[in-house]
Amino acid sequence: MIPWDKVHGGMTHFPIALLLFSATCDFAAVAFRKMPFARGLRTVSYYGLIGAALGSLGAVTSGLALANGVWWGRGDLLFHQRFVWPAFGLLIGLAVWRLVVRDAMSRTGRCLYLVLMALASGCVAAAGYFGGELLLKGG
Repeated sequence: MIPWDKVHGGMTHFPIALLLFSATCDFAAVAFRKMPFARGLRTVSYYGLIGAALGSLGAVTSGLALANGVWWGRGDLLFHQRFVWPAFGLLIGLAVWRLVVRDAMSRTGRCLYLVLMALASGCVAAAGYFGGELLLKGG
């Protein structure tokens, strides 16, 4: 028997941390755009985002196994999943966007990308919070 609670607990922290790190690097690259290291921040952000997207596949898979295949639960699980699914969709979408576009974004595209990164980061943080609440309440 696979201990899905342990697997899910271990798998979720990497995508959360990598997405938040990636978003921080993206915003720092904009803030310090005239500095020579801004390009390096964008590169680090790119790889962090790709790592977060790949890690999220394992986190979502183990979460579904832990929830016995329930995609939209009740109670505390519902609060968690209300943020997980938008976060997952945004994360995968942003990673595909960066894979296709790399750094060749228009000014409008970069602004939209940063807004979506902030939204994804907020959803991931909220999903992590409610996931922790589930764990603490024994659900």
